Amino acid sequence: MLTEKHDLVHELPEHRDTIRRLKMNDQHFSRLFDEYHEVDHEVHRIETGVENTSDEYLDERKKQRLHLKDELYSMIKEV
Repeated sequence: MLTEKHDLVHELPEHRDTIRRLKMNDQHFSRLFDEYHEVDHEVHRIETGVENTSDEYLDERKKQRLHLKDELYSMIKEV
């Protein structure tokens, strides 16, 4: 199965500078950014077969990733 990573900079390349600035200057953004990438890496490992889990768990992690992305995007748009 072909899967792609959903790292935030590749998902939102037009906001690269803002993301970098927020990571350096906003502790809350930085924490959410790290959490987003941890969830994204976990989803990627599951989808590539490195880790095995239930479909329900994978769906929940994908929902969590989307929720974090939405929250991060909202913070980016506020700048």
